Amino acid sequence: MIATLLLSFDDLGDRRLLSILARSLLVTLAVFAVLGVASAFLLDGFDPCALLSGGACPLGGSTSGLGAVLLTALLIWLLFPAVAIGVISAYMDRIVAVVEAKHYPDALAGARPLGWGRGAWLGLRSSLRVLIYNLIALPFYLLLLVTGVGTLLLFVAVNGLAFGRDLGEMVASRHGDGVSRKAWLAVSRMERAGVGAIVTGLFMVPIVNLVAPVLGAAMVTHLYHRRVRG
Repeated sequence: MIATLLLSFDDLGDRRLLSILARSLLVTLAVFAVLGVASAFLLDGFDPCALLSGGACPLGGSTSGLGAVLLTALLIWLLFPAVAIGVISAYMDRIVAVVEAKHYPDALAGARPLGWGRGAWLGLRSSLRVLIYNLIALPFYLLLLVTGVGTLLLFVAVNGLAFGRDLGEMVASRHGDGVSRKAWLAVSRMERAGVGAIVTGLFMVPIVNLVAPVLGAAMVTHLYHRRVRG
């Protein structure tokens, strides 16, 4: 695990990966910009007092704009991991190809790229899985708030399982047949969960969270090839 992490940090210095990282971030930010505009449109004229007390205090242009900013900030905090992992799936072939070209050229020669359709499907499933897992865990997050660290530990565990599964599936889908992929996914479950936990932890650190999905993709690529070769 430590070896794959160090290799992946070194890979982040590759200009090709930095270019992919920049593009994926622009797409991710564009998604939240669209959400912000949609929030402002939906909040314009919305009357929160009618819901709370039966009075009237409809939101005007400035107040709906402020509400949209606050709502978008909340959405970024809650949804950034799910959106980022979904967006990065569109660049998964390129990320894995860069890592394989540098470290595993023989494997790259026999790889079958995911393509846009397969990548988009896996990315959509990944985003939905992360959202569903966290919605299921939400009551337990709230219950564990009294423990101080329980919510954090559960959050890392839940999202670690989701990210490890999805990134592993995306990398393994480029190689071998269905039987070999299922076998690798079965034997690497704990290691992939460890990678997912690292990615989840990085998502919680401002600025560093921007590189988390690319780093996770590189780590799982190393994990796959080192395990297959070993």
